Amino acid sequence: MTAKKVLSIIGLSIGGILLLVAVFTSWYTVDESEQAVIITFGVANETIVEPGLHFKMPWPIQRAEILSKETYSLQFGYSQDADGEIVSFDKETKMITGDEYIVLTDLVVQWKITDPKKYLFNAEEPKEILHDATSASIRSIIGSSLIDDALTSGKAEIEADTRDLLASLIEKYDIGISVLAVKLQDVELPNEEVRAAFTNVTDARETMNTKINEARKYENQKRNEALGEKAAINSRAEGQKVARVEQARGDVAVFDKLFTEYEANPEVTRQRLILETLETVLPNAKLYIMNDEGGTMKYLPLGDNQTLLPPAAESETGGENDGNE
Repeated sequence: MTAKKVLSIIGLSIGGILLLVAVFTSWYTVDESEQAVIITFGVANETIVEPGLHFKMPWPIQRAEILSKETYSLQFGYSQDADGEIVSFDKETKMITGDEYIVLTDLVVQWKITDPKKYLFNAEEPKEILHDATSASIRSIIGSSLIDDALTSGKAEIEADTRDLLASLIEKYDIGISVLAVKLQDVELPNEEVRAAFTNVTDARETMNTKINEARKYENQKRNEALGEKAAINSRAEGQKVARVEQARGDVAVFDKLFTEYEANPEVTRQRLILETLETVLPNAKLYIMNDEGGTMKYLPLGDNQTLLPPAAESETGGENDGNE
């Protein structure tokens, strides 16, 4: 085999290899949870966020740097080993509060990559920058807080202030990261006796809050009962008012009718009213009508079927009775 043939074979082999490299490095895949940055001779050109199969210039002209769009978690002050055991970094978690107490504080920062170009090229170690910024932020907030707030009711405010401060620092660093949330995992005292004392204080405060809530519940219950009773009394009073008004209107109507009858025949109406009043005042009494001479006038019974006799009947009845007597 001549040297020319050998060189020809070597050239074809190299060409085939380059062709294979060009074919296999000209395509790349972006998943739904990923994003890619196309780098041309070390310069970031564009960001690809649409999932699917994409084409680029073959290596070494262009390369695709694949990054995740998912949320990352930064554990500050502790870590987990392969067996899931918690490893605490006491030196990192020791901080001084505003009233000069030492506390151990660890937390979790949730973040994601929002600008892949800046994440790749604006900082050499963006995760280290995020870690250092987290340390500075939590120490600043704890340093301006009281120990009582840090251990009990002020944790939510400390989390919010730490997140705001950390987000502002990361924005100034411009490393393509966005801070989503900060969650305090634990804030405690390094001394066991002091920790027990603050636990008692916390328990007492929780008991106090429980009693206050129970008292407010009892107050609301009694207030609602009183309001309900008040509404019932008002309703009954309104009903009695309406009933009495209607009764008064009925009495007025009866009086008007009696007055009309009285105007038509005053004497008969007067006698009728007297008799009805006597029946009402003395329901079980027997009524006797006397004449001018003091004698008893004869009449039929004035009960449910009582009817006064006319003068002629009275005289006849009286005569018969006189005869019988």
